[in-house]
Amino acid sequence: MPPDLTVVGSINLDLVARVERFPRAGETVSGATLERIPGGKGANQAVAAARLGAHVRMIGAVGRDFAAEEALASLREAGVELDVRELDSPTGIAIILVDAAGENQIVVVPGANAELRLATDNGWRAALCQLEIPDAAIEQARAAAEWLCLNAAPARPLAVQADLVVANRYELEVIGEQPGLVALTLGEEGAVLLEAGRELARAAPPKVDAVDGTAAGDAFTACLVVSLLEGRDREEALRRACAAGAIAVSRFGAQPSLPTADEVDAILRA
Repeated sequence: MPPDLTVVGSINLDLVARVERFPRAGETVSGATLERIPGGKGANQAVAAARLGAHVRMIGAVGRDFAAEEALASLREAGVELDVRELDSPTGIAIILVDAAGENQIVVVPGANAELRLATDNGWRAALCQLEIPDAAIEQARAAAEWLCLNAAPARPLAVQADLVVANRYELEVIGEQPGLVALTLGEEGAVLLEAGRELARAAPPKVDAVDGTAAGDAFTACLVVSLLEGRDREEALRRACAAGAIAVSRFGAQPSLPTADEVDAILRA
């Protein structure tokens, strides 16, 4: 049976401009192209987990506006069970610049995500949260879940103790040493799994041509969580997570770039 996962997190509409290079302070750069793509770290990770084979429930919030249905489109397409509140605040928006090298700059306007609260404290086997939602919602998820993964992005001090924390170098500096399991992502170098500061496993990603790094961390996090919930050992789970992140980097857009389990298997066999 597929693992059950509840994702509590942000739902955004991404406005993605592709530019040759980022503008300097006070400079205008023309020649960009613009796309509207479903996003938000919570929604990205929910879609990723569903494509990887999990049964996923998404708890989030959107506005009563034009952006809401666009933001929810990929979640519906992936078969994610939706528990999404409609609020008077606008749907969250992310403004993303992607340059020719695949690097990105992101500004998030949280909107309804900033008001997310859980309507129920029913128990869940496993939950996944990120930091684009209020601490109160994360605390409710911690109380409801037997096992919690927290992706510490965008970085701020953590309000709960998670069973698994996913963070990059900068985020780990902000949150400090964690007592449980930590997956430290290292970009092109891959990732390390730590427990109480002791290295348990290390993996490197397959080589790909970088197109857009927007959802790489979300693909990594979702794949690591799903792999662990499937009962895979930690080294294999980390290796699969690095592969999922690499696939996402090789494609444009957030949710359109997220791989299936078959695609992860294929790149690991190559």
